[in-house]
Amino acid sequence: MSDTFLYTTPLDPRAKPLIDELTYEYDKRYGSYFSEAGAVEEMNRYPAEAFAPPYGNFLLLLRNGEAVGGGAFKHYDDHTAEFKRIWTRSDLRRQGLAVKVLIELEQQAARQGYSRIYLTTGFRQPEAVGLYLKYGYTALFDVDADPEIYKSLPFEKQLGTHAAAVIAAQPSLQLAADHR
Repeated sequence: MSDTFLYTTPLDPRAKPLIDELTYEYDKRYGSYFSEAGAVEEMNRYPAEAFAPPYGNFLLLLRNGEAVGGGAFKHYDDHTAEFKRIWTRSDLRRQGLAVKVLIELEQQAARQGYSRIYLTTGFRQPEAVGLYLKYGYTALFDVDADPEIYKSLPFEKQLGTHAAAVIAAQPSLQLAADHR
């Protein structure tokens, strides 16, 4: 089993199964709660260029050449990257893949000059809330309140010594040579 990171674009054919599954999952959890069009509207909210260098990036975690996880970030402000679409294949959960993606995205955001991360997750995604709290993100909402009152749950993280310690504790993965 060989895991590698690939920086590419949301239009990469290898990303499609992950994006399709994420769209399905959003629809399953939220239906038309946020929009009559469902998750497809949210998934098409930003053009692929928003997740391209120098201001953003799009990452796939490949296992034996197949996408098993991914995520992206885009420009939020001069110091802040906004993380989007951190996702792992549902049949491969509980293997630490989301952590690998999260840490790699943090490292790449830092390499691209960002010092702060901002992200939101939905109120029906307790797994994501747990992940972000465990890995040093600060909730910008009352974690003891019913999350549905907020709908969207914002988090932030300053990239710095804590991030460096977490990054150092994780085994590094190779970057894929193929940059389609």
